[in-house]
Amino acid sequence: MNVKEDVLKRLEEQLQLHGHLIGVAAGSGMTAKYAEVGGADFILALSSGRFRQMGVSSLGGFLAYDNSNDLVMSYASKELIPIVNNIPVIFGLQATDPTIELVEKLNEIERAGFAGINNFPSVGLIDGQFREALEENGMSYALEVDAIAMANKRGLFTVAFVFNAEQAEQMMEAGAAVICVHLGLTVGGSLGAKKILSLQHAKNLAMEIFERCEQFNRPVIHMIYGGPVNKPIDVQFMYDGTSIMGYIGGSSIERIPTEQTVTQITKSFKKSDDFHYDELIEKIIDGMGSQRDYIEFVKKYIHLHYMDQIHLRDIAKILSLSSSYLSTLFKSEVGMAFTQYLIEFRLNRAVDILKKQSLPLTNVAEMVGYPNYAQFSVIFKKHRGVSPKEFIESNINKR
Repeated sequence: MNVKEDVLKRLEEQLQLHGHLIGVAAGSGMTAKYAEVGGADFILALSSGRFRQMGVSSLGGFLAYDNSNDLVMSYASKELIPIVNNIPVIFGLQATDPTIELVEKLNEIERAGFAGINNFPSVGLIDGQFREALEENGMSYALEVDAIAMANKRGLFTVAFVFNAEQAEQMMEAGAAVICVHLGLTVGGSLGAKKILSLQHAKNLAMEIFERCEQFNRPVIHMIYGGPVNKPIDVQFMYDGTSIMGYIGGSSIERIPTEQTVTQITKSFKKSDDFHYDELIEKIIDGMGSQRDYIEFVKKYIHLHYMDQIHLRDIAKILSLSSSYLSTLFKSEVGMAFTQYLIEFRLNRAVDILKKQSLPLTNVAEMVGYPNYAQFSVIFKKHRGVSPKEFIESNINKR
């Protein structure tokens, strides 16, 4: 059994146990060590992760501030490979580097103990005149595809970042074990990107890309990375109703929690009369303050109370905000109106129940927040194209 087959076997076991996978892009041994303890399924060693640990923007991995491949080899071979015991470490390979010979670089990566490669930094995150100039000079995404294909043939595990359906098709042909839709720079924290895809837009893009992958009729792991997805509840929203099997976190796991926690704990020690340490940690996790905090509160509220009658005006009162302001803010941040988000959340829960349990439909309606079956049936058919009864019958036929 080669490295790729061994990693795939372990990931398939985790999928069976937990239903999804978690990868962590780690810029230090500390992050990698505790990501493994927390249940991460694999570690990505990326140059941008190292720049994050320096306290600067992860965009440092995209310019000549350092040699990306040398930087990854230097820190990952010393900090990640010796520290991570039971999960694979994947090398972020900049295949477009014109100074390397790919076969020799892959040999070096294998000798150092890495289980495979990921195409990073990727020109897929670059557009405009700079992208055109790179392509004209042979530094194209096609080189990243070639690297994945070559690593796959050598029996290495491969994680392919893709940015559109066409690239996903190319990486499928190259034999990538994981197709990971890169949704752009992670938003959140003081270094977060200001322009992001909305969650719904991101979900639509991922679904479009994975539909293209399914045309190849071969098993492949579907994952997502970056963009507006930086909280567990965001990941759950992306999972609902899609074929997404996992999430890879970089800034969301390594940078943002560090920024928030170190800042707040330092302030706590600065104030010598502040003895509410546990209370402070809880506030960091569940605290309010920024616009994004308000939106996270609304999502959490829906997650906990979707089976009850929910009105935006009641949530607005809790937050001491006007309902019109909260409505506008929610649509701006999430990409859909509050009512539409609530309907989608409830219907996704209903679909899960209908697939897994044989319950009276009136009970299912009540379980997802609809006081009577008639209302539930009308809404279900409007948004899913079939009635709940027809949905059950179609799923029985597929078994």
